[in-house]
Amino acid sequence: MPNAYLLSPLQLAERLGQPDLVVLDCRFALDDLAYGQRSYAEGHIPGAQFADLEQHLSGPIRPGVTGRHPLPDPAALMQRLRDWGVNQHSQVVLYDDGPGAYAAHAWWLLSWLGKNSGVQLLDGGLKAWRDAGLTLQIDQVRVAAGHFTGEADERMLIDAAQLLERLGDPQLTLLDARAQPRFRGEMEPIDPVAGHIPGAQCAPFTDNLDADGFFLPAAQLRARFAALLGPRPAEQLVAYCGSGVTACHNLFALQLAGYDSPRLYPGSWSEWITDPNRPLARGD
Repeated sequence: MPNAYLLSPLQLAERLGQPDLVVLDCRFALDDLAYGQRSYAEGHIPGAQFADLEQHLSGPIRPGVTGRHPLPDPAALMQRLRDWGVNQHSQVVLYDDGPGAYAAHAWWLLSWLGKNSGVQLLDGGLKAWRDAGLTLQIDQVRVAAGHFTGEADERMLIDAAQLLERLGDPQLTLLDARAQPRFRGEMEPIDPVAGHIPGAQCAPFTDNLDADGFFLPAAQLRARFAALLGPRPAEQLVAYCGSGVTACHNLFALQLAGYDSPRLYPGSWSEWITDPNRPLARGD
């Protein structure tokens, strides 16, 4: 069942200080790896812990084998969540600067480990918090260790070999969350090869948001994904992006729209291109 939920800055402000609340600051920048930690130190939502994409929410890269942000080891991720104070029944709120891509990735990881309730994204992120005139904290708060346990759900994943076998399946909907220029192969600022997986449709994650950076209403999201799916079944959808991060934004939006969560190809484009025998496409 869908388990994607949003809350507003004012709703979060009213809950600060509750003993079961865990707030994670997921800010990150691909072009400045120290940005998240530096920004957190300059000011964060009171009580928030810092969750870095590469240090905490990804596994080690194996050159020529993995993509840029491999899934973390489940046991290591569970221990990290306990270090942040997460328990089985914790209410977890995730945020980043505003678009929600890094926060949505953390949401997906929690779902992958079985934390399917009590997890919300701050709609509009830290920008919305600031715009609401709410205060920031500089000091990091020490928290008591939690006791969260979970189990990784491999049914939420598809790997490169499985996806390769499915290319050409008329029931498959393959959504690429990157922007159009990268999808078409007109430019590639991050990965060594440009293009997309054959048969994919470009579905930029930013199209889930309105002009102010808030998620679109559920009905509009439903219409967006219904048009991309066409007559194909939603349960056959696979989401990917550059490294398995922004694809989670589409998965979150799909659940906001009322769809059950389809599968993620976590290695995404940056893993796909490590094997020169895998097919590539450019253009539309």
